[in-house]
Amino acid sequence: MMNFYETYECKIDDKGRLKLPSSLVKLLQSSGDKNFVVKRSVFQNCLEVYPMKPWENLMKKINGLNRFVKKNADFIRMFTAGVKNVELDSSDRILIPKDLKQFANLNKEIVISGAGELFEIWDKDAYEKVIATNEADFGKLTEEVMGEIDFEL
Repeated sequence: MMNFYETYECKIDDKGRLKLPSSLVKLLQSSGDKNFVVKRSVFQNCLEVYPMKPWENLMKKINGLNRFVKKNADFIRMFTAGVKNVELDSSDRILIPKDLKQFANLNKEIVISGAGELFEIWDKDAYEKVIATNEADFGKLTEEVMGEIDFEL
């Protein structure tokens, strides 16, 4: 399984073309797939980019939800709203569709941030605001999220 953990500063052009950094391209090529899914993030105004395998695994779980339960049908609709398939072109670029570019307020300067099995695409200023937290807040968050995990294998 691929894990994305690096952060890159990049530029996106007016047409929505984003040239991916060479180290990210190398990682993506190791999977042998040039197709990706781009979607709106659930919690932030950024985009999530999934290689096909992690996306298919996620969709298997989502497709297991009972669509005759209204909240499940509503969730599926909202979760998949605006989802687009994109392909890495011969110049190592992906095209961010206009509606998704507007959702994430992507202008010229952007940040690509690794997030495990996916990576996020952020407007640079928005990304800087989100990660600007003081050490005490981050320490508390770390304890809440990671404090109960048993790291023994």
